This record gives sequence, structure tokens and C-alpha cells, in this order.
Amino acid sequence: MSEDEKSPPRRKMVRLPTAGTAAGRGMGTKMKTADDKSMSSQQWIKRQLADKWSERARAEGWRSRAAFKLLEIDDRFHLIKPGSRVIDLGAAPGGWAQVAVKRGATAVVGVDLLPVEPVTGATMIQADFTHPGVDQQMIDLLGGAPDLVLSDMAHNTVGHRQTDHLKIIALIEIAADFAIRTLKPGGHFVTKNFQGGDAGGVLAQLRAEFETVKYVKPASSRKDSAEVFLVAMNRHRPR
Repeated sequence: MSEDEKSPPRRKMVRLPTAGTAAGRGMGTKMKTADDKSMSSQQWIKRQLADKWSERARAEGWRSRAAFKLLEIDDRFHLIKPGSRVIDLGAAPGGWAQVAVKRGATAVVGVDLLPVEPVTGATMIQADFTHPGVDQQMIDLLGGAPDLVLSDMAHNTVGHRQTDHLKIIALIEIAADFAIRTLKPGGHFVTKNFQGGDAGGVLAQLRAEFETVKYVKPASSRKDSAEVFLVAMNRHRPR
């Protein structure tokens, strides 16, 4: 299909989280005891400790169980190749950047609103990537256009279904816009979505811009979670 005559307007990221830490987005390297936590927090901690994927992540040195999601996606589609340049949007706590480096990427840049502990072989910056100049900063740090754009971005839910849904779609849209603007021809894009989420508009856009678009639910994604991933492969060459 032909390129759109006009690029979609740049979207702003949802506001900076008001609570939480980089470790809180995964298991991280430290975890407080449950003594001073709310009941829901205690239940979350217990679930993490009992979860086999979290246990494997700790044993194998991954920042979080999310690493296995990208490992499974890459095993299936072979997105990360030796010498790849990779941008990781919503990188905290750093598990996906770890996978990209381990799988042979020679340049990896991660960005997050939260601080991220250094990842060997990757560059991490704390910023809103939708702010003017941040996208070019990432490209400069990467040394050129990316071969792969990853987005495991999440937002702080407010408990209102429609509001949370709109935030989910907004994150997908801004990540897709960034990938379409910056990827090399033949490049790939992976983004988090949720089952039942109406991503029809962005899905149509991705199908127009990439050769293949698929939904994937990794085995390491919790069965009771609505989380799925959109994998868009082989970015068309601009015409």
C-alpha cells in the first residue's frame, strides 16, 4: 500500500506516574518485606514469589519475568539479529534490553519515565520520549535508525474501565507512530496490547505499513491476564 500523505499528529505520553519505582515494574534487584504493605501489595508479592517465571527470572539473572515474553516472541519470529539496533520504549526495569543484548543486538537504547539501573551493553535514559528532541537523542545514541522498536509500556490504572482503555490505546498509538517514523525498511515493531481492547485504528495502520502483523500471547504471560502483544514485521520501504 502507499504511504499516508500525512503523518499522524504526535501524541503525548500519559502523565508521569505518581507512584512506584523501576523495581516495582518487575521484581528488580530489591524488594521490601510485606510487613508494611497493604493487603493487595502483599498478595502481589506472594504471587510474584510463587510464580515460576519470576523464580526463573531471579535464578537466571533477568530483571523481570517479562524477559521470557520477549524471548518467546523472538524464538518464534527471529526479530533480534546480530548487529541489530534496538529501541526499548518503557524500558524499566530493563529485562527486554537485557534480552536484546543477549540475543546479539550491538546497539540498544532504552527510555522510561522512571529511572532504570544500568544494563550492560545498553544505554538507558530517563525521559518522556514524546518530548521534542528525545526521539532524535535516542537515534543519535543508537548510531542510526532502529531495526527493532519494542514497547512494553504500561500506565497507572485508575479503575475506570473506559478511561483505562483509552490510556492503553493511546500508548499503542504513540509507540506505533514512533516505530513507523523511525524504523529502517524491513524493521520490526512489538507492542503490548490487551485482549478486548479496540486497537482497530492502529491495527489498520500497522497492516498498511508492515508486511505482516500478528497477535501473540506468550506462555510466560499470566493466564488470568488479558495481556497480548502485537508483532508487526518487515516495515515497507517508503515510496
